[in-house]
Amino acid sequence: MLSGVRTQPFQSGRGPLSPGSRAGLGAALALLALVSAVELADGRPAHYVALMVAAPFLAAALASWRVVLGVGVLATVIGASFALAERTMSLVSAVNVAGIALATAIAAAVASVRQRQAEQIAELSKLAAVAQQAVLRPLGPQVGTLSVAGRYISSTATAEIGGDLYEAMDTPYGVRMIIGDVRGKGLDAVRLASIVLGSYRHVAYERADLRAVVTDLDRAVARNVGDEDFVTAALVEERGGTLTIVNCGHPPPLLLRRGAVIPLEPPAPAPPLGFMPVVRPRVERLEPGDRLLLFTDGLGEARRDGEFFPTADRAWRLLGHGTVADGLASLETALVEWVHGRLDDDIALVLMEYTGPRSGPTAAVPSWEVGAAES
Repeated sequence: MLSGVRTQPFQSGRGPLSPGSRAGLGAALALLALVSAVELADGRPAHYVALMVAAPFLAAALASWRVVLGVGVLATVIGASFALAERTMSLVSAVNVAGIALATAIAAAVASVRQRQAEQIAELSKLAAVAQQAVLRPLGPQVGTLSVAGRYISSTATAEIGGDLYEAMDTPYGVRMIIGDVRGKGLDAVRLASIVLGSYRHVAYERADLRAVVTDLDRAVARNVGDEDFVTAALVEERGGTLTIVNCGHPPPLLLRRGAVIPLEPPAPAPPLGFMPVVRPRVERLEPGDRLLLFTDGLGEARRDGEFFPTADRAWRLLGHGTVADGLASLETALVEWVHGRLDDDIALVLMEYTGPRSGPTAAVPSWEVGAAES
């Protein structure tokens, strides 16, 4: 999704030249023009023709093999013209021209190999993006009584793939959301993220208690990871204006209310999924207009010159305006500017806004609030 300038794929067919091919062609032609000008100024015999051997290799660094071949043919023709202009073509001039032709063949072969590799990388990047999109479905804009937006920020420019995850669903027990971060990167992390999300999308509809959801997710993770693998996660439920959060080793969500930013720390720490967490819910009453930011630790670790991004200090100014999607866009822009476009880790963001109670029958009070309500 961001960070860095994306490499343009090399075009293998006929048509407009890619930016890389144009740059390679321009550099090679500039070199040929410079050598030709020096050779003309020097006069006979041809002293600098051998320098033209660099033109096809210069083009090969950026351009397609067709462009490299064209540059090489042009360099060979120019070199041969200077050599033939001598009264008697010397052996050195003939060898120089032959060297240009040989260099053209080698450079074209190198460019062809590099181009195939670049096309394979581009294809893998597309597949990675498809895999990521299959795991992370678009959120919102409305889920139950909540306005919701999600955003995935990749730390790499070539492959948007990682182990951060999120989901939001309107279930019989209220709107439920999860955000998590799988230890590690690459396809193994995406596989585990898909397992967690697949399990969550099932048990979130089946379990009335978020603690039971955590237990089921922990079993799913434990069955599919090694001893040192785990998934940090925060699970959120909004039911009848009551916000319930359980946290498994994940950064606490931030509650934005009337200009204040409140970290919703758990009542007691719990380990990540995969380590049999025993969680204690944190319960808050929501007010219309409250916003909640869920994020992975890539946001907390974003820094420049050793200084971390001041998320809590700037959260209200960045996230408290416009729609929730506008807020996340502002946060991403500020974050990228802060780190100068270089992130060390992927970041998943979910921002929700409580718009008020549902119309119709009041939702049931969460089971862990019943005792408190009666006392």
